[in-house]
Amino acid sequence: MQLEIEQKFRIDSADDLLARVAKLSAEELEPVEQRDTYYNHPARDFRTTDEALRIRRTGDGAVVTYKGPKHKTVVKTRQEIELPLATPESWPALFDALGFREVAVVSKHRRRFKLTSGEFEVELAIDHVDDVGLFAEIEIVADQSQAEQAQQAVLELAQELGLGNAEPRSYLRMLLEQRATK
Repeated sequence: MQLEIEQKFRIDSADDLLARVAKLSAEELEPVEQRDTYYNHPARDFRTTDEALRIRRTGDGAVVTYKGPKHKTVVKTRQEIELPLATPESWPALFDALGFREVAVVSKHRRRFKLTSGEFEVELAIDHVDDVGLFAEIEIVADQSQAEQAQQAVLELAQELGLGNAEPRSYLRMLLEQRATK
């Protein structure tokens, strides 16, 4: 089973982080605009079960993603199933017909970097999330048998980049909390 192993950190400015990333010889990838539409299940509340279902649109492409409940670890770790969508415009109608309800849309501009940490390929992202803020995110996708080593690699890279005070909440949760206070 493939796991998403990640940590995110609120940052005040990307400039200092970019200087530290440059020292790691990370490869900068194309920046992307991502629009994530989240849905709730008709028979169980994903807030309660700590699951997520979304359609992510990036440029001309789209994927549907299921995220399982978080494992009880220091580094956010959960099952992730992601499938490409050939006709993304049809999926909202399908979800609606099946009883799924749209919860919210999270929009972000993501600046991405790829690097290697030990045996793992790591994606480092600097995210500007509309109505939420600026964040750095370190992510490794690894097999369940490598989860502990991948978690350690994320922690070590965060320390090397000077990132502290990990943000455990998802962008969706932060957006919903932000809206609730208005």
